[in-house]
Amino acid sequence: MSGKPDLFTIGYEASTLPAVLASLKSAGVDLLIDVRAVAASRKPGFSKKLLAASLGEAGIRYLHLQALGTPKPGRDAARAGRVGEMHRIFRAHMAADRPQAELAQAKAAANGSRACLLCFELDHRACHRSLVAEMIQADTGQHVVHLAPAD
Repeated sequence: MSGKPDLFTIGYEASTLPAVLASLKSAGVDLLIDVRAVAASRKPGFSKKLLAASLGEAGIRYLHLQALGTPKPGRDAARAGRVGEMHRIFRAHMAADRPQAELAQAKAAANGSRACLLCFELDHRACHRSLVAEMIQADTGQHVVHLAPAD
């Protein structure tokens, strides 16, 4: 064990805001890092401003790192079930300067917090947030825990 706080991930696809907040609180999360390229959602409560406000009321800080989101071609591949293609597109995207700068920001934030990476997909294996978590873990040594909110 690294002695550092766990790094969590969560997807809200099949959930509600109250269930996600309950999962975050239960895990002791104090920082939510939104890794969506587009921090808008058709699901009630998950658009950036409302999500940040709800998290704030729950005592959880919010940080949106847009460049850690999947580019549109990757999102399209994921929606079509081509997870391997999405992973390749995302890894290529991460070689650019802005994603690397935001990854460094995420590493610093996660290393000093009980942080959770948020994206849409329920299954972390089909979501780029697992790749982001691995990249953070490689530097910080944190153990990664994938939360599944219950509704």
